[in-house]
Amino acid sequence: MRTKRKSQRLTFPCELQEENSRDENSFPTFCLANQILHTEGPAHCQIILLVIDSSRCEACAAERGKDTTAGMPLARSLSVTSLSGLEEWDEEFDREDAVLFEIAWEVANKVGGIYTVIQTKARLTCEEWGENYFLVGPYMESNVRTQVELIEPCNAALRRTIDKMNSSGCKVYFGRWLIEGSPYVILLDVGFTAWSLDRWKSELWENCSIGVPWFDREANDAVLFGFLTAWLLGEYAAQCDEPPHIVAHFHEWLAGLGLVLCRQRQLPVATIFTTHATLLGRYLCAGNVDFYNKLAEFNVDKEAGDRQIYHRYCLERAAARCAHVFTTVSQITAIEAEHLLRRKPDIVTPNGLNVKKFSAMHEFQNLHAQSKARIQEFVRGHFYGHLDFNLDKTVFLFIAGRYEFSNKGADIFLEALARLNYLLRVNHSDVTVIAFFIMPARTNNFNVETLKGQAVRKQLWDTAQSVKERFGKKLYESLLVGQLPDVSKMLDKEDFTMMKRAIFATQRQCLPPVCTHNMLEDSSDSILNCIRRIGLFNTAQDRVKVIFHPEFLSSTSPLLPMDYEEFVRGCHLGVFPSYYEPWGYTPAECTVMGIPSISTNLSGFGCFMEEHIADPSAYGIYILDRRYRGVDESCNQLTSFLFQFCQQSRRQRIIQRNRTERLSDLLDWRYLGRYYISARHMALAKAFPDTFIYEPQEPTSATGFRYPRPASVPPSPAHSLHSSPHHSEAEDEEELYDEDLEAEKDRVNIRQPFNMPNRNKNQIVGLPEKN
Repeated sequence: MRTKRKSQRLTFPCELQEENSRDENSFPTFCLANQILHTEGPAHCQIILLVIDSSRCEACAAERGKDTTAGMPLARSLSVTSLSGLEEWDEEFDREDAVLFEIAWEVANKVGGIYTVIQTKARLTCEEWGENYFLVGPYMESNVRTQVELIEPCNAALRRTIDKMNSSGCKVYFGRWLIEGSPYVILLDVGFTAWSLDRWKSELWENCSIGVPWFDREANDAVLFGFLTAWLLGEYAAQCDEPPHIVAHFHEWLAGLGLVLCRQRQLPVATIFTTHATLLGRYLCAGNVDFYNKLAEFNVDKEAGDRQIYHRYCLERAAARCAHVFTTVSQITAIEAEHLLRRKPDIVTPNGLNVKKFSAMHEFQNLHAQSKARIQEFVRGHFYGHLDFNLDKTVFLFIAGRYEFSNKGADIFLEALARLNYLLRVNHSDVTVIAFFIMPARTNNFNVETLKGQAVRKQLWDTAQSVKERFGKKLYESLLVGQLPDVSKMLDKEDFTMMKRAIFATQRQCLPPVCTHNMLEDSSDSILNCIRRIGLFNTAQDRVKVIFHPEFLSSTSPLLPMDYEEFVRGCHLGVFPSYYEPWGYTPAECTVMGIPSISTNLSGFGCFMEEHIADPSAYGIYILDRRYRGVDESCNQLTSFLFQFCQQSRRQRIIQRNRTERLSDLLDWRYLGRYYISARHMALAKAFPDTFIYEPQEPTSATGFRYPRPASVPPSPAHSLHSSPHHSEAEDEEELYDEDLEAEKDRVNIRQPFNMPNRNKNQIVGLPEKN
């Protein structure tokens, strides 16, 4: 016997209740400004569709008048912000008649961070759903050749669906994505169906009042992709022998139209929409506005219109408001979405990583040393003729990501480096800092002086090897005859001539270059102009050196032949003082590789770590306050973090890397995948209340767990922590730290990753209730 409960209908502020005028088969339109469409009928056919312009709706206007950002609180969407907030479900869940489609523009098509999310999560999702999991993305021939193995579908209903669509003028491909987990992929050729663009645009305008201009190619692709996705899901539902339970998870606005059409066409599909960063938020922050303090004050329709993205914004907001379940990747983005998209997320789904990819079988410290040695070789060439600092006392910092000068915090990082340079000089520190900026920009080639440096280094190495070989041969022959060598005869005149020529080759008439490439827009480049202003020109007096590498790293580069992972392992600290960072994969990747990092309380990663770790800095996760402090105060705090990190001894840095690496379990998809599981259960319960039940319940603990402070003395740079070690390597200090004991205590405080089974469809699906 199936347990039943009437589905809760999602309601919105501007919904007009006209119960008497409703007809089960009608499709009435209310609030033409917001155009909310609703019909009563089977629960899975409930429709709530809106198209954006809420200025004429009195209820919406009243809702906007509420100030919900006083002090910018990070309100919890669900009581699952701590990992133990979700209950363990030990009942098996029958998925034979449930199918999961995950739709995104970045399936087998690398554009940005969503590609990483889907790629790393695929293995866990395949383990959970097996043969009933399908990824849906656009067909890109160049990507398919290298990433996808095209095969025939095993699912009979899906085979009939694809055949029907192909015979109707589409091109749909099916295969396996050659990544870990080998998930099935359905690729839709949007270019082949471009002949339908005008017809589908007309339908979009007639049903949703969203007009897409002809010149916006990205939005045109979104229209084609959305209609093809809805066609696929509708055809699949029609081809199934029995009514299926379909879950469709849509990522970002490019895929959002498919969700809107599923609801408008009343398809039996449980829908989830995840925004990884709001479209309007990206544009607003790119314009250097006081984004978070004015979040409640923005006229979203006007702001979107001024930036000529109103149609895109309409697609995104409609998807967010129509979805059965709306999710974001972090608490800070949840606040943003609540104000810009006018819907509070149902659950936060943090981004994880496949930690096995980065695991080094307890040899990550050795890998750090090996990668650091390769970076040191590059530095020797780059600074030839000015290598007046000790590489063993040199700290490597880096910032990497999209070239967004203010959003990614490059501006505050450079200012902090200038202040750090002053502190190191006045304190007569023997530590040198080399800061790498790995941000792609427009270039036309490598800098000649940079390439020359690597050539000079190689020439010096070859000379030294040649002299060493000849010296070793003479020493060997001397020892063979039983005589001690005459040192004065070991090196002849030719050897001295070779060495003198090598020394003369290292003479340099200019300073080591700041940028490794020739920039196309050198005079207007933000990073270079800031470096000119603060005066960090890699002089002998500077204790802070800067290297701007305006290309992504590659192991085939003739300049710095290292891939990104290897480079990160070789650095000492990642610095990511972002102003706008919905999640932040770069500090997460540092963490799983055991590299400390600096993040902010305006990034999703920073907020997540602050909530789950009692003393983040002790574990090498430094959280910069950019939310409650001004720019100058934040810059001083960042300078303090950097200066105190430079004061750590080598042993303290090793201890800290051990602690950082132990946090990797927190970022494993086997933990964070639980949030996605919860979202799917919630969507199934709302879409199919006759089969799935959603009953909120209190979590076992109000606070969940927080990773505790380390048992031994933490190598923290915070002045407020009196347990910070003295910067010495005395033997009595050795006894304060027991790596095995501390690691064992940390393992007790966090359970090992596991697969979370779901309940049987006849069982109650328990989820934490909203606050």
